[in-house]
Amino acid sequence: MTRAKAKYLEEFFGGFTGATSSLLMLDYDGTLAPLRLDRFRARPWAGVRELLTLIQIEKRSRVVLVTGRPASEVVSLLGVKPVPEVWGLHGSERLHSDGRRELEQVAPAIRSGFDSLGAQLKRDAFGGLLEVKPNAIAMHWRGVSPGRARMIKERTRALFAPMAQMDGVTLLEFEAGLELRAGRNKGDVVTALLEETNYGESCPAAYLGDDITDEAAFKAIEGRGLGVLVRRERRDSAASIWLRPPGELREFLSRWLEACRVPLRD
Repeated sequence: MTRAKAKYLEEFFGGFTGATSSLLMLDYDGTLAPLRLDRFRARPWAGVRELLTLIQIEKRSRVVLVTGRPASEVVSLLGVKPVPEVWGLHGSERLHSDGRRELEQVAPAIRSGFDSLGAQLKRDAFGGLLEVKPNAIAMHWRGVSPGRARMIKERTRALFAPMAQMDGVTLLEFEAGLELRAGRNKGDVVTALLEETNYGESCPAAYLGDDITDEAAFKAIEGRGLGVLVRRERRDSAASIWLRPPGELREFLSRWLEACRVPLRD
C-alpha cells in the first residue's frame, strides 16, 4: 500500500473516534469474491467472511450488500451470520436482515418486452450466457475468445437497442456483459441508505465496488463518505481510492473492525 493511500485511510478511520455507528456498503462479485465463469462458485476471498462476521458482532456498523444478483444468491454464497441486509438486482430488490423482501415493480409494457427478448435469446444466445431477472435481462460472455466476445456484444447491443429507448429502461454495460434493466441503480441505493442512516460527521460511510455498475454508487457517496475501487488492475473511476484484492481488501476490513472496537469516550 502506498504512503499516500495509507495516509488517506488513516484520516478516514480517524473519523470513527466517538462514532456510535457506521455504514459499510459492499458489492459482491469482483469485490468480496473473485469473478468466476460459474457465478454459483464465486465464494468470498479467504478471510472476508470472518471479518464481516466480526464487524457485525461489534454492532457499531450497518453492513449492506449491494449487488446485481438476486439477493438470495448473495446470502447463500457469502455465508455471513447474522445475515446482513442485501439490495439485489442493482437496487430493485431489498432483502432486510429479518427476511422481509421488497421488490420494485416493473411496468407491464417493459415486462412484456423483457419476456419477448428472453424468449428470442433462449432460442439463440449468440454463444453467450443468458440471465433473466425480475427487472432485467442480461447477456454474459466471460471466458470466451476476444473475437467471439466482440460478436456477442455487438449482436446483443443491436438487439437491446430499441428497448433501451423506452422510458424507465437502461442499457448497462458491465465487465464481460450487457444488461437491459428497469428500476433503481446502485447510486440510488447509496443515496437512500445515507438518508436512512442519518448520515453526518459522526457516521462514517464507505462503498466498495469493482465494476462499471458501481460508478453510480461512487458518485453518490462522493463528499459524503469513501468510495473504494476494489480490483486487481486500476482503472479510471470516481472512487476516492483503489485497493488490490485480496490482501488490501482484508487489510481495509481489518482496519474497519479495529475502528469499531475502539471504546467510546464518555
